[in-house]
Amino acid sequence: MAAINVKTTSRLTKGYLICLSATFSWAFTAIFIRYLTERFDLPALVLAFWRDLFAALGLFLVIYIVKPVILKVQARHLKFLILYGGALAVFNSLWTFSVALNGAAVATVLAYSSAAFTAVLGWWLLKEPLGRVKLLAVVLGMIGCIFVSGAYDPSVWRLNPFGILTGILSGLFFACYSLMGKVSSDRSINPWSAMVYTFGVAAFMLLGANVIAGLSANAPSGANLLWLGSQTAGWGVLLVLALGPTVGGFGFYTLSLTYLPASVANLIAMLEPVLTAIMAYLLLGERLTGMQLLGGLFIISCVLIVRLSENRGSLLPV
Repeated sequence: MAAINVKTTSRLTKGYLICLSATFSWAFTAIFIRYLTERFDLPALVLAFWRDLFAALGLFLVIYIVKPVILKVQARHLKFLILYGGALAVFNSLWTFSVALNGAAVATVLAYSSAAFTAVLGWWLLKEPLGRVKLLAVVLGMIGCIFVSGAYDPSVWRLNPFGILTGILSGLFFACYSLMGKVSSDRSINPWSAMVYTFGVAAFMLLGANVIAGLSANAPSGANLLWLGSQTAGWGVLLVLALGPTVGGFGFYTLSLTYLPASVANLIAMLEPVLTAIMAYLLLGERLTGMQLLGGLFIISCVLIVRLSENRGSLLPV
């Protein structure tokens, strides 16, 4: 029994470290996106398309050179991978529109409602443990995200029912993406090859979304896809965003689901806004407020509570 507990603890620790690596990678995403949208005025849907396409192609080339055998998947998994990529594409699109409709602060809080969705859906669909400890962690994490993002200010919440609904749906679809990552792991699909296929599907769907957006604006089909034109600096930053924070974030997150319940991985991911705020302070000179620091403590507390409960063996039946 002791040997089993040591093995389980070691596995959980490995999962935590991998998921923390994913969260650290994701924390750079907002900084790169802010630079691209502000410096080059790059439309969000266009950015999302190239980000997913570059991530899929870059990862495909690396795997093809290093270990091409893992790119092979069984035919019975193809429908699942298409749905998995579809969940990613819908999440990316909803997140984009949520930021546009609600602003970054509210969109961040609504997106991290995914922690609650993942906990409930994971318990319902995947039989993951759910109890007072995990629910407490979800509440603390949500409070922390509100403080870090500044969404505690009533003026930030505009009277925009459609925007709020869009933001909640973005959280729901990230929860779906997380749970499908867990199912992918249970099916023994290599996490890196799964990422190649899901990002490829997402890029194809976002291509369609951009074409439709271009048509609806009476613009030539796909004209906005080359928005950056000959601005090599913009393309370079976009490529770094795709091959760095995107591949690292989503790749390590998917890999962490091999070791952790989806609901726990999602709670750890709530550290992203804290890390982003710290990096914005260090790299961009943005000031950290007392409320942001307090929110960071709430989020760190939610992760520590779950981790300590695992050490006591209480999470498994919780």
